[in-house]
Amino acid sequence: MENNLTERDINRIIEMAWEDRTPFEAIEFQFGTPESEVIKIMRNSLKRKSFNLWRKRVNSGVSQKHLKKRNPDIDRFKCTRQRTITHNKISKR
Repeated sequence: MENNLTERDINRIIEMAWEDRTPFEAIEFQFGTPESEVIKIMRNSLKRKSFNLWRKRVNSGVSQKHLKKRNPDIDRFKCTRQRTITHNKISKR
């Protein structure tokens, strides 16, 4: 799966994975990359210590990387004030 992604896509996936409030489901929706593939991308792209810190954070109570951990009132992937992102075509920043 990683071979089908451009370097820009991989960089965006890493960025989204670091964000606490971006769930894995949002990454899968935008790039078609399931959680297991995101973990592989992170493992291959980060230094070992950085990867371990990321995994620890994802599995902690701080992160909302899984929809089950989120407040049920939040039914969107992005802030209402954020510019529109359609699949993997990202609006100008």
